[in-house]
Amino acid sequence: METRTISDHQIINHEGNGLLPKRTCSPDLLSPFKMGSVFNLSHRVVLAPMTRCRALDSIPQPSHVKFYSQRTTRGGLLITEANAVSPQATGFPHSPGIFNDPQVKAWKRVVDAVHEKGGIIFCQIWHVGRASHKVYQPKQEAPLSSTNKQILEPWKILMPDGSLASFSQPRALATAEISVVVEQFRIAARNAISAGFDGVEIHGAHGYLIDQFLKDGVNDRTDEYGGSIENRCRFAREIVEGVAAEIGVERTAIRLSPIIDHNGATDTDSLALTRHLIRLLNRYALAYLHVTEPRFTREGIKQCRTTEAEFLAARMWSIVRGEYRGALMRSGGYGRESGMEAVSKGHADMIAFGRLFISNPDLPLRFAIDSRLNEYDRSTFYTHHQVAGYTDYPFHMNPPLQIQ
Repeated sequence: METRTISDHQIINHEGNGLLPKRTCSPDLLSPFKMGSVFNLSHRVVLAPMTRCRALDSIPQPSHVKFYSQRTTRGGLLITEANAVSPQATGFPHSPGIFNDPQVKAWKRVVDAVHEKGGIIFCQIWHVGRASHKVYQPKQEAPLSSTNKQILEPWKILMPDGSLASFSQPRALATAEISVVVEQFRIAARNAISAGFDGVEIHGAHGYLIDQFLKDGVNDRTDEYGGSIENRCRFAREIVEGVAAEIGVERTAIRLSPIIDHNGATDTDSLALTRHLIRLLNRYALAYLHVTEPRFTREGIKQCRTTEAEFLAARMWSIVRGEYRGALMRSGGYGRESGMEAVSKGHADMIAFGRLFISNPDLPLRFAIDSRLNEYDRSTFYTHHQVAGYTDYPFHMNPPLQIQ
């Protein structure tokens, strides 16, 4: 298929039959950006990591090649859906892993397709911890966590048959077992680089295992991984250091959600936790730090925010942007205008888009020409169909136009 391209200094008009000069004043979503010490991005519209439940038997399919290739632009950054670092790390049906050879080989086909179009792609790696169910665990064993405390209602887990159920009772990792999980993250990062990925994003957010260690509303340990903020951050620090030592700090990133209560992950002093994490991460020249907006939930954006919640969010962002010295990515409920504003005001260097990128494979182009967006179909987010709601959303133009 023929692909039309436009230069970094021009955008096509709404009718597709003329050229308009691109704005060159303050930075915005369409401005180039030097991410870390290695990566030169042509724009700042990032594909957010999103679980989509299409990796049959935990192995990426040919549809994954098409999905990620469709959303690739030259110099654009994509982040994959979360990949389990071990068989015990899974908590969704048909979610992928990066812990065995078939998975690595399947991901290599995805990466090759993205690189062929000039894109940059990071592999997100995770362990869901207690956010799982025995049905997803080897031998139906209890999920692993920092705690024995179960995730309570109203939180539910998506089961293989599409129904919702209560989370299983977890088992707290013994102190001696924690180094095994840290090693699993390191090996997963090595596998990602073997598959050709440009880097790795460690998922430390949204109430999954790393977050279960970080937050005192979950972590009730009395060993060196619990109690003080320093101790609760130890697990995250060891994973960052292990991954960075394996693949290079410049190819290592992390996602955090310090004040989000997703999956029941709360903390009594989230601002102190935020500040400690930022000062910890400033020791490393990471590729980027990815932070989720407090208004974000898996079901959508919180419409009702109290004054207290707004104040807490503002304080958190003041700490993050004021003290973090590296590249900052934000995500969670952004649109074109709010993303443009966040970048132009210096609140973020990059914005990751999830739902809008699902339904608009050419989202950077649509933002460039301020085109109408396709609406997404929420009912297809977590189905296993390899086409419907996955690779069948239309492009603005056919043949597709690429920002170059």
